[in-house]
Amino acid sequence: MQCDTKFDFITRKHHCRRCGKCFCDKCCSKKVPLPRMCFVDPVRQCAECALISQKETEFYDKQLKVLMNGATFFVTLGTSDKSELMVCRLSNNQRYLVLDGDSHYEIEIIQISTVQILTEGFTPGEKDIHTYTSLLESQHITEGGNTRAIGMILQYKVPGSEELTQMKFTASEDFSCNRKLSASWLAAMHKATKLLYESRDQ
Repeated sequence: MQCDTKFDFITRKHHCRRCGKCFCDKCCSKKVPLPRMCFVDPVRQCAECALISQKETEFYDKQLKVLMNGATFFVTLGTSDKSELMVCRLSNNQRYLVLDGDSHYEIEIIQISTVQILTEGFTPGEKDIHTYTSLLESQHITEGGNTRAIGMILQYKVPGSEELTQMKFTASEDFSCNRKLSASWLAAMHKATKLLYESRDQ
C-alpha cells in the first residue's frame, strides 16, 4: 500500500499494528511499543505510525504525569474582566480538564476545538509569537523560537450548545516556583495537543 511491491511466497505481506494497512517488510520493519492499543512489547508498524507511537511513548513517560499533577493559573471565562485562581489538571481517566478554585469546571477533552499557547518573546503586535492548534480543522501552525509559555486560550463546546466557549489561563507571577510549574504544564499541554492533532486520523 506504499511501494506497490507485489506479494508472493518470498515477499510476504505484513500489516501495521496501528493503522492496519498492508506493507512489505521494508516498509513495515519498525518495532515500537503501542500502549494505547494494549501492546506492551514492541510490535511491527509502518514508518509513519512508528514515529507517532514513539512520540506517544515519550509523552506517556514524561508529560502525562505533569498534566495529571496540575498547575495554578488565573482563569478568565469568556469576555469577563474577572479572573479566578484555579488549579488545572488532567483527570485520572485522561478525559477531562478539571479546574478547581472557588468554582469547579470539568471540560471534556473531546469538546476542545482549539488550543492557543501564549508565550513571552517579542512585543505583542510587532511579532506576536504563539502556537495555535485546531483539533477540528486541518490546521496546525507553530511560530516562534526560544520563548516561555505564559498562558493558554482554550475554545470548547459545552454539551448541549453549538456555540464555542473561551477560557483564558494566565500563569501566576507571584511565586517563581509556581510559574515554572505552570510553564511546564503548558509545554506538556502543547505536546498533548500536537499528539491529538497528529493522531486523529490514526
